[in-house]
Amino acid sequence: MDNWILKQAYLVPNRIAVDDGKTQLTFAKLKQEVIKLSGQLKTADVLEGQRVAIMTSNSLSGYLLALAILGSNRSIVWINWRLSDEEITRQLKDSNPSMCLVEDKLWRDSFQKGFMKFSSLMRVPAANYQLVSEFHDEDVASIMYTSGTTGRPKGVMQTFGNHFASAVSSSLNLGLSAEDEWLCAVPIFHISGFSIMMRGLIYGMTIRLVSHFQPENIDQILTTEPISTVSVVPYMLKKLLTLRAQHDVPYNSNFRCMLLGGGPIDHQTLKLCQKYRIPVVQSYGMTETCSQIVALNYEDAERRIGSVGKPLFLTQLKLGENQEILIKTPALTKGYLNRSNALESKKTSDGWYKTGDIGHLDNDGFLYVDGRIDDMIIFAVRIFSQMKSSRSILQEKKLMK
Repeated sequence: MDNWILKQAYLVPNRIAVDDGKTQLTFAKLKQEVIKLSGQLKTADVLEGQRVAIMTSNSLSGYLLALAILGSNRSIVWINWRLSDEEITRQLKDSNPSMCLVEDKLWRDSFQKGFMKFSSLMRVPAANYQLVSEFHDEDVASIMYTSGTTGRPKGVMQTFGNHFASAVSSSLNLGLSAEDEWLCAVPIFHISGFSIMMRGLIYGMTIRLVSHFQPENIDQILTTEPISTVSVVPYMLKKLLTLRAQHDVPYNSNFRCMLLGGGPIDHQTLKLCQKYRIPVVQSYGMTETCSQIVALNYEDAERRIGSVGKPLFLTQLKLGENQEILIKTPALTKGYLNRSNALESKKTSDGWYKTGDIGHLDNDGFLYVDGRIDDMIIFAVRIFSQMKSSRSILQEKKLMK
């Protein structure tokens, strides 16, 4: 497929690609900036290897550098700036990037060889460099390390094909128009944020980039700017609802929904959303699937409170042993970096990926996520131990008698 950066610069050159509240770049200007940055990456020998790591906030410079890495046919290794030095070192050792680019405000004195400040890169002259003309389905676009809830974090390899399947599935569910503008206040080093970046390129859609989540600022943007969609997690949603209770000014007329992910939400909060007429589309996904693979649609959002919806168009879903959620989807990662059999070990004999989550389906096929299977096993072990202790006490009492 064509390089998405070049394609959108050709199709919709004058449409705004990204807006950080201070600077707006059209897709044509975005292309120019990315080409320049790619030339600087070349001059600085950052493109010597196949991977480049980046540690950035939701800054425009970080956004553009990430696209320059992609456009240079290199894989982005996303580094969470909240990690400790030890955790960062471990991930960089595992991924072996040619360089780790660090936003200046995130620089640490402990960073030495193998790290480069954004400002240092910007001072380098740009070589004459052309972006690749095509993106290939099986090429790895990005690597993100899992949170490590099931052991040491693993590098999830996300291909261009994975990201494309995720974006197409989402658009078939939520719809798409030329006026759409997606507010990105979730971290771009996380799949929730990076998937928005990728949708912007694939859809030719404006991304409103916000450096960090500040409830009053987000509320004002949703009220005064033509935002159609915003991605939130439960904490963010609750903070925004608190502000809604303080005034009656509705969100802008272009606003369509909040896409909710990142964990369970209580019914009371969702009822408040209905009260304030805020459409909330619950979803379910993971790093391994490049974001959402299950979601509600607008029609069912109010009638199916508590459900994460039905599998999106390109996703198959069923429940396996112990009600574990099993999936098949082209959005599923091609594997874990340097762990050749790790993905296959998480699949059934007939190819279904075991998510590690348990859930149930109602009579109409809507999915409800009930928790992690590991948590349920731990809970069951505790209950079993308590039952054993209770039986032992009863037996002791009988013996005493």
